[in-house]
Amino acid sequence: MERHVKISRFPRVGSAVMVGALALSLAACGSDPTTGDGTAPSDDAADLSGEFAGAGATSQESAMEAWVAGFQGTYPDVTINYDAAGSGVGREQLLAGGVVWAGSDSAMDDEELEQSTEVCGPDGAIDLPVYVSPIAVAFNLPGIETLNLSPEVIANIFNGEIKKWNDDAIAADNPDADLPDTDISPVHRLDDSGTTENFTEYLSATAPDVWTDEPDGVWPLEGGDSADGTSGVVGVVTDTEGAVTYADASKVGTLGTAAIKVGEDWVEHSPEGAAAVVDASPEVEGRAEHDFAIEIDRTLTDPATYPLVLVSYAIACTNYSDEATGNFVKAFLGYQASEEGQQAAATAAGSAPISAATAEKVAAAIDSITVG
Repeated sequence: MERHVKISRFPRVGSAVMVGALALSLAACGSDPTTGDGTAPSDDAADLSGEFAGAGATSQESAMEAWVAGFQGTYPDVTINYDAAGSGVGREQLLAGGVVWAGSDSAMDDEELEQSTEVCGPDGAIDLPVYVSPIAVAFNLPGIETLNLSPEVIANIFNGEIKKWNDDAIAADNPDADLPDTDISPVHRLDDSGTTENFTEYLSATAPDVWTDEPDGVWPLEGGDSADGTSGVVGVVTDTEGAVTYADASKVGTLGTAAIKVGEDWVEHSPEGAAAVVDASPEVEGRAEHDFAIEIDRTLTDPATYPLVLVSYAIACTNYSDEATGNFVKAFLGYQASEEGQQAAATAAGSAPISAATAEKVAAAIDSITVG
């Protein structure tokens, strides 16, 4: 499924670099955005012109629209194209030199970090957390807005063991729900997806006896319905009574959503719960100084947390040989990580603003990117 969304107040300059679902075209005038540390862009950045392409996570779609809109006003000669083709595609395009930054719901692995030195220079690329959002287990059951679903039940729904919505395992945790004798139709992502990797990582960590497949961005099981992108799976579930999927909570619309078991409590998704998980989770060890990949703790038992969460990254090179490109990346990612940019994303997508401590680290990482 492809869906093109264009934001443009002025004529586009040149041809767009597009291969997927989301094109965001930028050209405007107005107020100045800030960089990640809250300071104004450099004079070099203010003189930017040209066309710049990024690609990646569909989860960032609403946030990206807000970031582009907020970034408008300082750079009247700049056009941005963002191809929301999925996290895997975004990383692949960055590593192939096809885009200048990527959005991804999973950080680069060791092989990708090594490969990034070929396009980014000896110091490679870095992962910068700029978007935090809960993943919702969303379903289409008319008249039912929420259900309590434990990790084991969720795993058995998606591996096909639980086939009916009135199954005893679901009924046991939902005694007051009028559960229908409706077939369950699990819907998974068809593309290589960071959301899938986060979801399968959650199941592997919280229901290891039931979910025995390794976490992966590619759906590990055969069969079931599937669709490309967040909007794709949500669209299938919206059109199919009895269907269920996993998706960035900002995109589920009017679908019912699950409260998941956290410790002894049932916890509904929320930006606050997602942010609490990130602050309670350590960074991945062995990374470069300015790479901030987060090792999400899926087994937290504090009901203030919602461990089914995704952290979406901006992935950028540590060096850009082209001055205009480097200055653009630093200015645009700086805006994404700024207080203004995070609030814009929260308003548009219901995401959780990164903490002040994380924002400070990201700002320092962006400042460390060298140009020329």
